[in-house]
Amino acid sequence: MHTTVLDLDTSGSQVVDITGEVERFCASHGDGLCSVFAPHATAGLALMETGSGSEADLVDALARIVPRHLPYRHRHGSPGHGADHLLPVIVSPSLVLPVVEGSPALGTWQRVVLVDLNDDNPRRRVRLSFVPA
Repeated sequence: MHTTVLDLDTSGSQVVDITGEVERFCASHGDGLCSVFAPHATAGLALMETGSGSEADLVDALARIVPRHLPYRHRHGSPGHGADHLLPVIVSPSLVLPVVEGSPALGTWQRVVLVDLNDDNPRRRVRLSFVPA
């Protein structure tokens, strides 16, 4: 298995497109599977179209599903941080992508994104692991 870790700055962006990094990682490999994992209790990964307003739609939808103003039992951090800890239940912290001839087999509009609504921690890591076929 081949592994690398991406160090990301999410300050100023709640949805970060990491497709290019995933593609570069997979390019040196042939057929197999690429695991994408965010080892954080307040971030997740998703496949989605970007650049069409979908990022803001996702953030808005998550705000409706897990409102930040509710009195959560998990209360440390900035206001709404309890909601941040529920994000990985809704947006998975991991994805597995098929890789064909060194390229992730994504759909036409699919992009790999890190979803991070937590303002308390702008530094994130994402682990990419490749398992050959």
